[in-house]
Amino acid sequence: MNIENKIKLIVDALEDIKAQDITVLETGKLTSLFERMVIANGTSNRQTRALADNVRVKMKEANEYVGNTEGEDTGDWVLLDLGDVIVHVMLPAVRTHYNLEELWGAGEAARARSKSV
Repeated sequence: MNIENKIKLIVDALEDIKAQDITVLETGKLTSLFERMVIANGTSNRQTRALADNVRVKMKEANEYVGNTEGEDTGDWVLLDLGDVIVHVMLPAVRTHYNLEELWGAGEAARARSKSV
């Protein structure tokens, strides 16, 4: 599956469970570890876990690589390793605190691209 189709599948899986503020960052020029980063908000710990689980299920159904998942014990910030895509599902306060968009040098450009996949 090409990267754009993979991103669409991930975003659709997040939207199925009503994720908020979905942002896709292109990171291929910043690191060789992954090409894209998807960041989304959940409204509760339970929802962040459900969002991450739905992405994992949809990726497995599509026979795509699903690596480790971190953070499901608390649900404040769940990270999914999908090979060339990393998915962060966070509570809004955690997302604001860590500000991954700015950390990865995308800032407002990433927000403008939000959900434009």
